[in-house]
Amino acid sequence: MLETLTTFLFGRLSLESFPYHEPILVATFCAVVLGGIALVAALSYFKLWGYLWNEWFTTVDHKRIGIMYMVLGLIMLLRGFADAIMMRAQQAIAFNGSEGYLNSHHYDQVFTAHGVIMIFFVAMPFVTGLMNYVVPLQIGARDVSFPFLNNFSFWMTVGGAVLIMTSLFVGEFARTGWLAYPPLSGLEASPDVGVDYYIWALQVAGVGTTLSGINLICTIIKMRAPGMTMMKMPVFTWTSLCTNVLIVASFPILTAVLVLLSLDRYAGTHFFTNDMGGNPMMYVNLIWIWGHPEVYILILPCFGIFSEVTSTFTGKRLFGYTSMVYATVVITILSYLVWLHHFFTMGSGASVNSFFGITTMIISIPTGAKIFNWLFTMYRGRIRFELPMMWTIAFMLTFVLGGMTGVLLAVPPADFVLHNSLFLIAHFHNVIIGGVLFGLFAGIYYWWPKAFGFRLDPFWGKLSFWFWVIGFYFAFVPLYVLGLMGVTRRLRVFDDPSLQIWFQIAAFGAFLIALGIGAFLIQIAVSILKRKQLVDVSGDPWDGRTLEWATSSPPPDYNFAFTPMIHDNDAWWDMKKRGYARPLDGFRPIHMPSNTGTGVILAGISVALGFAMVWHIWWLAAVSFIALLVVAIGHTFNYNRDFHIPVEEVVATENERTRLLSGQV
Repeated sequence: MLETLTTFLFGRLSLESFPYHEPILVATFCAVVLGGIALVAALSYFKLWGYLWNEWFTTVDHKRIGIMYMVLGLIMLLRGFADAIMMRAQQAIAFNGSEGYLNSHHYDQVFTAHGVIMIFFVAMPFVTGLMNYVVPLQIGARDVSFPFLNNFSFWMTVGGAVLIMTSLFVGEFARTGWLAYPPLSGLEASPDVGVDYYIWALQVAGVGTTLSGINLICTIIKMRAPGMTMMKMPVFTWTSLCTNVLIVASFPILTAVLVLLSLDRYAGTHFFTNDMGGNPMMYVNLIWIWGHPEVYILILPCFGIFSEVTSTFTGKRLFGYTSMVYATVVITILSYLVWLHHFFTMGSGASVNSFFGITTMIISIPTGAKIFNWLFTMYRGRIRFELPMMWTIAFMLTFVLGGMTGVLLAVPPADFVLHNSLFLIAHFHNVIIGGVLFGLFAGIYYWWPKAFGFRLDPFWGKLSFWFWVIGFYFAFVPLYVLGLMGVTRRLRVFDDPSLQIWFQIAAFGAFLIALGIGAFLIQIAVSILKRKQLVDVSGDPWDGRTLEWATSSPPPDYNFAFTPMIHDNDAWWDMKKRGYARPLDGFRPIHMPSNTGTGVILAGISVALGFAMVWHIWWLAAVSFIALLVVAIGHTFNYNRDFHIPVEEVVATENERTRLLSGQV
């Protein structure tokens, strides 16, 4: 009777579910608890809880939500990079009979968690955060189309991250690799809760990502300032539009494939088994039909960032605006025609492999066109080697190397040799770090003055830059060499002692990257402390060429009191050429929606539902599901709450801004 009651209350959760026998996890848990206590104490001492709740956690302001996305990405970067350091250290010492310090059970969880966290909870929040902050400012909108939905999307992403972090201390994470191929992710090979954590964390976060994509598409299509036709949009807005089209088209596929995998594990169906009519290859196709557009979901906004940065820091219009837009659209379409190059070796046949090899090479053409456009923009320009431009140039050099290795892997015979080697790992990190992360850093440095009104300290920024760039080459060029030597990826120990030096060099590179991350954190702290010395009183810190610079830094809650009129695809440059005059008839009454905690509550209930499903606590799952419905329906009655900003306050603010931007102060 007692056992039945315990099973009913706690499902599969028991004392054995807590990894108290793993010293590394126990030490990590103690550090997290102590850090959490210190943080709570500090927030309580300075009485910041009310401020954070009222001004940040419940906000519907796209700018603050964008900043919170970036903070989430930075926090998860520390966790994901800690996994990377653990892997590199393990591989550097696991020679000559040494087993290293990670057993196979733990090591498999580490590399799976690293991939999942870096893609879903580092790159995606960073990209979404930048799009959230910048796009409404670039198109002259006061906010996104659905402000509450924006808040809800963010907190659902946080909910997925919470489930991932929970798996570190309660139960375990998947040991399948970041894409969880069956039969390894099936119930027979993975009867523990690791794959269930994987499924529900991605399902919860995926809801937020999909809704955010819908929101930003509606914003770009319906809320552009008068005169801003599609071909007058800034390139970053174009890349954001294409990115969110990919999100809305591909993330439901991920949701569907995870639902089918859940049914295999929970209901005994056979969608992805080798018997009863199932087929594991169907999973591989579906996951990559989502997975390859996902790569472009990450890189396309960064292409937009590089376009803005290159134009600004060369003092020229972007070369080939129209070709840049068409290249972006072509990449968006072709990203759906190349997914099979991820599994050339799985027996699809020569004709199928040939088709996808050719399409993979074709998609490199519009990407190469973008590189030439940026180079031609720089040609005979007045290049200013500020940090955003430094990251852009580092991207060009690094990404071209990654692109060339990608073309090599697009040749099926070469891929047969290299597909399961460290060469592939080096290539993937080459394009994701050299393309996405370098682009995100360029965007952070570029738009930081717009968000906070002061620049980031250049000394620590350049230190971080050089540690990152040099560390990247030390960390991943050895993996290219090892891959060409035939070393398989995902190995924990090695027999050949001649390989050790390469892994030690790679570990040294990871150490340099750690210094780069540390320098970046120090830079933020130093910049906040000395922000008065880092303020540019002109209100236009980078002399930017797009509409977001036509408002104050940081912008007011309502972004634009007087709706901008667009005459040129270089809107802010056009305004300055005309002498910058505020439109006299563009003022519209401002009704800003009030903050709401419903998004936080819904996400919290979703985490409880996901946790209950992981551990088979069915009563909690039922209660959570009903609570979701009740809170969601209840929120529909709050649609009418908003607050009004007095016209006098708006006009006074706008007059001061006009004087600043016209050089009268």
